[in-house]
Amino acid sequence: MFQSFHPKNVVHTPFLFLTGKGGVGKTSTACATAVALADSGRKVLLISTDPASNLQDVFAIELSNAPRSVPNVENLFISNLDPHTSAETYREKVVGPYRGVLPDSVVATMEEQLSGACTVEIAAFDEFSTLLTNEELIHQYDHIIFDTAPTGHTLRLLQLPTAWSGFLDVSTHGASCLGPLSGLADKKNLYAETVEVLSDNSKTTLLLVTRPDASSLLEASHASMELKEIGVSNQLLIVNGLLQNYIKEDEVSTAFYNRQRDALTQIPATLKQLAIYSLPFVSYSLTGVTNLRYLFTEGLVPTQENKNENYTSNISELKDVIDEFSESKTKLIFTMGKGGVGKTTVASVIAVGLAEKGHRVHLTTTDPASHIAYHFQNSELDNNLTISSINPKEEVQKYKAEVLASAGKNLNHEGLAYLEEDLNSPCTEEIAVFRAFAEVVAKSENEIVVIDTAPTGHTLLLLDAAQSYSKEIAKSTGEVPVSVTELLPKIRDPKETSVVIVTLAETTPVLEASRLQDDLRRADIYPKWWVINQSLFAADTSDPILKGKAMSEKEWIHEVTTNLAERCAIVQWISEEKVGYEKLKDFIL
Repeated sequence: MFQSFHPKNVVHTPFLFLTGKGGVGKTSTACATAVALADSGRKVLLISTDPASNLQDVFAIELSNAPRSVPNVENLFISNLDPHTSAETYREKVVGPYRGVLPDSVVATMEEQLSGACTVEIAAFDEFSTLLTNEELIHQYDHIIFDTAPTGHTLRLLQLPTAWSGFLDVSTHGASCLGPLSGLADKKNLYAETVEVLSDNSKTTLLLVTRPDASSLLEASHASMELKEIGVSNQLLIVNGLLQNYIKEDEVSTAFYNRQRDALTQIPATLKQLAIYSLPFVSYSLTGVTNLRYLFTEGLVPTQENKNENYTSNISELKDVIDEFSESKTKLIFTMGKGGVGKTTVASVIAVGLAEKGHRVHLTTTDPASHIAYHFQNSELDNNLTISSINPKEEVQKYKAEVLASAGKNLNHEGLAYLEEDLNSPCTEEIAVFRAFAEVVAKSENEIVVIDTAPTGHTLLLLDAAQSYSKEIAKSTGEVPVSVTELLPKIRDPKETSVVIVTLAETTPVLEASRLQDDLRRADIYPKWWVINQSLFAADTSDPILKGKAMSEKEWIHEVTTNLAERCAIVQWISEEKVGYEKLKDFIL
């Protein structure tokens, strides 16, 4: 379908950046690419800035920010920049001078403003900018590979001249990136040089990594457009995990193959303009140098026997989750997890299950693709179930208009440009959407509200800080509506609210879900249920590739059930797509 990706035939620039949504295989692709280039005689440095990086697990060696040679791979060196550590250092650099000078409540608000994903990304950019412009380091290597690339939003922020002006000192906004940028003025020239390198087609190649599924392709399309806007135009697309063949007699194998092909018929037009390559769906774990080398060959790694009988027998099912919510009379249920893990499906099944038990249920989502509408298309709903959809774009525009009307009215042209870019932050969307959630909940009485998806702990703490400290600090997130004020305590009450964390039995989804749980716990929210969705390990397939993949899930099922989840349910990969109210009931029969 697509030409096979092999680095030595494709990679010609000294810098290589990989980006894509979580779980698409960026790190595996980066590691295999680095090994292949080193094997071809080129000297390579592989650097990860991914908060979920598992480079040390892939190569089975301890790593730090200092490059280290890889055993049995001549010419390959790797380092692991920990953006969370960088963010902590960065945060203290900004906040430290104010300790003991400003009230403790103000310092606490500043710390929370610097606790979001934007700070982590900008701190990581600060780290690899130093590497990217280090001439002594650059001349030591033929290729420097970064896993992962910065977003276009971050790069645009760093290009704006007002980021270095006194605007930061007088802004009355601050819901997202103003805090993270407040310590960067002394590095303006460094960042300008970095952005210039990224935009130079003779120096930088961007590899957009995706899976053959709709959500991954859509995110790759967004990343492509966002990065093109700031000049990063030398882009390639890699469709990772493409099942090459299927067994006609195997229902799971046939459906798996067909779903991937159906998704690829809907590749966004922006991606069709790029050179597209593919990597195969493999049965083995992409850890260790030997397995990484197999990825670009025709060789097959022997499949382990799939001895999974009774392994999941002590794990709950989705109907057990619903039974517990029904008995405990939980009023507010969030499903939460990274994109593509199936949280919309889980939310829909929970809503249907509770409606079938006689509860009045309202199901709402912020999914821009309207997947809930898709799940219930052409089907009659039970009288106990109502559905709504919150449009993130509309809510963000409404929120932006409010902020610009208040905080932007006294700004000059440059200040206004910076404020508008600041409002393009993911933090802004999350706050705007949460306000809409709050309005839905406020209007609901005598019913259970199921919400896909939940806000992060950082968002809740930021809103809480704004509510408590807005009178004491000039930089606030703006006025907090009464609906939000009333909802915050309710979300923290385990008798009222429950969060269901949805994941796949794979490295990145589990690690991301673990960080989400830690984030929620910071906000005094303690998820009770985890749901492992789309498990091949729990399914019955004779396809040797899929069976091998199923065995690799075992490690992560054990991690979730033993170390992360208070209670866990597992949903097996099913060959039939469940669309419609009656079909969704099949999950809980």
